[in-house]
Amino acid sequence: MAVRIISEDDRTVAMLSGEIDHHSAKGMRQEIDFALRESQPSELVLDFSEVGFMDSSGIGLVMGRYKLMQEISGKVIVKNPSDHIRKVMRLSGIDRLAAIRNG
Repeated sequence: MAVRIISEDDRTVAMLSGEIDHHSAKGMRQEIDFALRESQPSELVLDFSEVGFMDSSGIGLVMGRYKLMQEISGKVIVKNPSDHIRKVMRLSGIDRLAAIRNG
């Protein structure tokens, strides 16, 4: 499985793993969106600890979840991206939409 969802209190954590590309991003989006609509959390954490590769589909994944969280007055946190993924996110401006954290 490419994404595992953990709902705790007012937070939803999406543990992403493997590669995020055109093929895998669609299923990840669907699972995360379903969980968000069900729990309506104030915070979504996208944990990239186990993501080895990400193309522009990963940027779209984060941006789309950001827009969804804005609709429910929530925020997005990107957690534990690799140095390369962090750099791609900063270049794309994701760091202006979501906090990027380690740990």
